Amino acid sequence: MMVGFDLDMTLADTRRGIGAVYAALSAETGVFIDVPLVTSRLGPPLEAELAHWFPAERVPEMVVRFRALYPDLAIPATDPMAGAAEAVQAVRDGGDRVIVVTAKNRPHAEATLRHLGLEVDLLVGGLWSAAKGEALREHGAHTYVGDHTGDVDAARAAGAFSLAVATGPFTAEALAAYGADHVLGDLTTFPSWFSARGTGKGTGRGTFAL
Repeated sequence: MMVGFDLDMTLADTRRGIGAVYAALSAETGVFIDVPLVTSRLGPPLEAELAHWFPAERVPEMVVRFRALYPDLAIPATDPMAGAAEAVQAVRDGGDRVIVVTAKNRPHAEATLRHLGLEVDLLVGGLWSAAKGEALREHGAHTYVGDHTGDVDAARAAGAFSLAVATGPFTAEALAAYGADHVLGDLTTFPSWFSARGTGKGTGRGTFAL
């Protein structure tokens, strides 16, 4: 059995790194990009965010440039989310495997996990929202952990338990209202929640452990 995790703002705090890339892109092109706004709503695919700042015909070019800048600017400035390593270990201690399914492209996702020292069993990149559900279902994930409403959609599409963490752009209340089965304030409480759920004591749909 397998537990899935989102990457950005679930396992990895990528705000500083992604902000640095957008700042560099803005400086290079002369196009204004509201970096704090961008880093406050991480989750959707890169192309969707770039489309807010560049005309459609320039988005493919900007995707290429963003990805060229990412390894040197973003990876070193990426931090683990509180409790990330312990959450991954708790899954392993419980006898399950770990899959990361993310909208980030696979090379950058691999580099991020390597930088953070997080070892996972499987990694699938380039998928967003309900499209993540295909990979989760294919690999038998019974739970998907994420910070975005798109991650709730992913769990639903996979027929998996949606565990939300309020560490991204949405509050715990918003995630529960959207339909997450359970909401944690952050991953620091994941090990105790996961252990309790394994013994049948875990809390159910729409409840909080903040």
